[in-house]
Amino acid sequence: MKINFADERPIFIQVAEGIEDGILVGAYPEGEQVPSTTEISVTYKINPATALKGVTRLAEEGILYKQRGLGMFVSQGAVERVRQKRKAAFSEQYISRLTREAKRLNLTLGEIVELIERSYNREKD
Repeated sequence: MKINFADERPIFIQVAEGIEDGILVGAYPEGEQVPSTTEISVTYKINPATALKGVTRLAEEGILYKQRGLGMFVSQGAVERVRQKRKAAFSEQYISRLTREAKRLNLTLGEIVELIERSYNREKD
């Protein structure tokens, strides 16, 4: 997880997204514990209340759950929840913008697909 203090996104959102990233790549498997808000706040030198706000957001979304006295854990099905959430955001943030601009440029669907494929194939993981 990285916290970028120059980023326009609130820090608590960056905390939540960092944990989501960890869930997606398997760093925090379903059923396993995530770092405590104290660990997050000390590691990234942020206010504990800010870390708590990010973790609470994930709990409200059903991605994390609390075990009293033990901490926060990754919910069963969290990987798929995060993936679906990110797909919806991807569609809204990127695909919708792309299609609006493509229509303004009179690009056909085939041309859009070709451009995407070319770009996709250029990018290496």
